[in-house]
Amino acid sequence: AGEAVFQVFDMAAFAAATFIGALLMLAEADPRLMIPLLLWVFGYLALMRWTIRRAGPASQASSEARSAVTGRVVDSYSNIHSVKLFAHQDAEINFAREAIEKSRQTYQTEMRIVTKMDVALTFINGLMILGVGGLALWFWVQGTATVGVVAAAVALVLRINSMTYWIMWASTNLVQNLGTLAEGMQTIAQPITLVDKPGAADLTFREGLLELRDVSHHYGRSFGGLRNVNLTIRPGEKLGVVGRSGAGKSTLVKLILRFYDTESGAILIDGQNISDVTQESLRRQIGMVQQDSSLLHRSVRDNILYGRPDASEAEMIAAAKKAEAHDFILALEDPQGRKGYDAHVGERGVKLSGGQRQRVALARVILKDAPILVLDEATSALDSEAEAAIQQALYGVMQGKTVIAIAHRLSTIAAMDRVVVLEDGQMAEEGRHQDLLRKNGLYARFWARQSGGFIGLEEEAAE
Repeated sequence: AGEAVFQVFDMAAFAAATFIGALLMLAEADPRLMIPLLLWVFGYLALMRWTIRRAGPASQASSEARSAVTGRVVDSYSNIHSVKLFAHQDAEINFAREAIEKSRQTYQTEMRIVTKMDVALTFINGLMILGVGGLALWFWVQGTATVGVVAAAVALVLRINSMTYWIMWASTNLVQNLGTLAEGMQTIAQPITLVDKPGAADLTFREGLLELRDVSHHYGRSFGGLRNVNLTIRPGEKLGVVGRSGAGKSTLVKLILRFYDTESGAILIDGQNISDVTQESLRRQIGMVQQDSSLLHRSVRDNILYGRPDASEAEMIAAAKKAEAHDFILALEDPQGRKGYDAHVGERGVKLSGGQRQRVALARVILKDAPILVLDEATSALDSEAEAAIQQALYGVMQGKTVIAIAHRLSTIAAMDRVVVLEDGQMAEEGRHQDLLRKNGLYARFWARQSGGFIGLEEEAAE
C-alpha cells in the first residue's frame, strides 16, 4: 500500500504537468483544439470516480473472502483430530469449498469492474484522439492550421492516451490496496472497550490485600455474571473458588484482572480501586495460569522469558525445573534442528502436548514471580503423576503470595486456606474444606458426588 501511495503522488505530479502543458500548447496552436480535450477530461474524471467508488468495496470483499478461505482451512487443520473423530472430512472439504467459491465470485466482481474501466477508457481515449486529431486535420484542410500543428496535436493526444492508462491503473491499485488494508484493520484493530482514566496512577503494591465490595457484573444483561459479592482475601491467603459452570468463577477472575470494569461495587488492592490505576501496572502484579494456555510461535526460551524478559538464563532454567518442564525441554528438537530451549513450539504451542504446554506456561508464571497468583484449572491438562509433581511445585511457589485457585477438581483446592462456593453469581458458602464438609451443604454435595475428581454437574442439575 505504501508503494502504491508514492506511485500515485508521482503520477499526480506528472499528470498535472502533462495536462497543463498540453492545454497550453493546443491553446497556442489553436484554442478550438482545447474543446475535445476538455470534454475528454470531464469524461475521464467521471470514469475514475465510478471506478474508485466500486473498486474499494470490491477489493475489501475479495480480501475478506480470501481471509475466510484461510480461516476455514486453518480451523479444520488445527482441529484435525475432532474432524477425524466425528468423520467429518467430507463436510470440512465442502465447508472450505464454499469459502473458495465465494472468494472466486468476489474476485470475478473485482475483475469485472477493472475490465469495464479498461473498455470505457479505451472508448473515451479513442474519442479524444479522433476529436483532437480530426479537428486539427479539418483546420489544416480549411487552411487555418499548419502541418506542424496537426503533428503536434496528434503527438500530444497519443502521449496523453498512453499516460491515462498508467494513471487509472495506479489509482485503481491504490484503492484495491486500501480495501485490503481496511479489511485487515477490522481484524487487528478492534476498538478499545476499556481504557485507563485520565491521569490514572500506577498501582502501589504493599501487602496484597484484595477486597471485593458489593461487586455486581452482568455483562450489560440482567442475569449471569456476579451479583452483590463481598469478599476479602488477606495478604498471603490461598483461596479456592468452586462452582458449577456459569456460576461466575470466570467473571470473578476477569474483573480482578480488569478485563471489564464492575457495573457496581468496587475491587480494591491494598485500598486502591483497580479502576483508578493503570491496567498495565495492575496486571504486572498478577500471574495467571489458565486451563488451556497457548504459547507464542517462538522458542521455548522466548516463551518462558515472556514472564520476565530481563531474567537470567539460570533464573529461567530454575523456573522450568520448578514447573517440572526442564527434562522434556532438553529432549525437544524442532524440524529446523533447533534443540532444547531454542526449539520452537509452533503456533499456539501445537508442537507440544497439552501437558508440556501447560508446564511451559507454569514456568512463565513462576518466572514472573507476581505477588498475586491466579490458577484457573492450572493442572487440568496434566496426568495424575505430573499433576502431583506440579501441585508440589505450585505449593512452593504460592508461599508468600495471595492465591486464587479455580477448580472443578475439588482435590486440588482441599488444602487451600479457605474455599468459596459460587452459585448463580453469588457466594453460597465459604470456609475451610473440613468446615464446609461438616455443614453438609452445596460444597459437601459436590464433594460427595465427584466422579474422578470432578463436580457432578449432571446429578446436581437434575435435582
